Amino acid sequence: MLLTLSTTHHPATDLGYLLHKNPHRPQSFELSFGHAHVFYPEATEARTTVALLLEVDPVGLVRERRGPSGEGGVLAQYVNDRPYVASSFLSVALARTFRNAMSGSSKERPDLARQPLPLVARLSVLPCRGGEPFLRKLFEPLGYTVTATRHALDETVPDWGHSRYFTVTLEAHTRLSDLLTHLYVLIPVLDDDKHYWVGDEEVEKLLRHGEGWLAAHPERDIITRRYLRHRRSLAREALERLSGDEAPEPEEGTQARNQEEAALESRLSLNEQRLQAVVAVLKESGATRVVDLGCGEGKLLRALLKERQFTDILGMDVSFRSLEIARDRLDLDRMPELQRRRIQLLHGSLMYRDARLAGYEAASVIEVIEHLDPPRLAAFERVLFESARPNVVALTTPNAEYNVRFESLPAGTFRHRDHRFEWTRAEFESWAQGICERFGYSVRFLPVGPLDPDVGAPTQMAVFAR
Repeated sequence: MLLTLSTTHHPATDLGYLLHKNPHRPQSFELSFGHAHVFYPEATEARTTVALLLEVDPVGLVRERRGPSGEGGVLAQYVNDRPYVASSFLSVALARTFRNAMSGSSKERPDLARQPLPLVARLSVLPCRGGEPFLRKLFEPLGYTVTATRHALDETVPDWGHSRYFTVTLEAHTRLSDLLTHLYVLIPVLDDDKHYWVGDEEVEKLLRHGEGWLAAHPERDIITRRYLRHRRSLAREALERLSGDEAPEPEEGTQARNQEEAALESRLSLNEQRLQAVVAVLKESGATRVVDLGCGEGKLLRALLKERQFTDILGMDVSFRSLEIARDRLDLDRMPELQRRRIQLLHGSLMYRDARLAGYEAASVIEVIEHLDPPRLAAFERVLFESARPNVVALTTPNAEYNVRFESLPAGTFRHRDHRFEWTRAEFESWAQGICERFGYSVRFLPVGPLDPDVGAPTQMAVFAR
């Protein structure tokens, strides 16, 4: 079984520091079921690749009574796919050989260990019970670009059709520790099997390695059940604890941060100018069906309802509480029937493909992307520009260059404590051009707010069209 990890981060050889493995010295590790070998097929400053080659001894497994059992009897213990495919054996090897890297620690490069990097993982043979659609459902919400090549059951007998085995490549801009952790958890999930007894300690492993991503994953239920080998009591305990972890931040905390940002921008009436600018773009597009992604408490929705042009308005947000506030402020329960038919509110995440977003001619995304971590930003891009694919998208984000004009904002800090980044105009334009190249859109840029000759406007808007 072969797994390779590659990066083009400069210098790419820093991958050795993150993995605690010298690129110039192959290493081998003895495991209870065989041996793991770590070596570097290439190691240059431009590109470095590390390989984890796993040798599983099927005879040794039977002798240790760890081999597969059940249907097939004794023969299946010796003749099986375990030495050749990614499975829980590979997860154990990852934890054994790359333990420090999985934890995100690096004595020589601590800052780099916390930094998202361009990474590519390639699994030579991966069993996928559920096929390619399930494979994509697991990895794409985490921000990965998935390439899968399915293998024939027997290349010499085409009529037998395809097997459940794939060669899989995963690409993402993410932390190495996150990539290793995702592989550790999801490989046994795809295989839907484990080579060892699953007990209470596996719940702790799942919660530890799933911290920060599993609770919000759309397939968390099936991930949990498969990881715990369908043991109902363990899966129920894990899901209950995940539900607790997923509990949103208290509303007062979110409101306090939002109020801080609003107070900072209030002198400019910036929020009102953003809403007016977006409404103008949407009207100009000629669209009648419009979706506001990350609609929050419904301020744009109220403005859209005033325009008769918009006959079908959808507001979507990940926060139940925000949608409840939007419902109250829009007075939906007492709205005249004809008006009420024009608008609906939808609970959903911008991270996951949603068939309910299809068919809308235009979309607005106001001050949303800066709240997303880079890996989640990549998933959002595919949800909006590849899956929903509206004709027009009006998207706004802060202009980091303008922050020096806010006297009360300390240098080097963001306008909102939940912002993951704030882009300069050049950075925003570069990102937007990348969207156009990947998804077939064109883009134009509009300033929002007072235009400063040196640092531009406080808000920048991109209008995408196809």
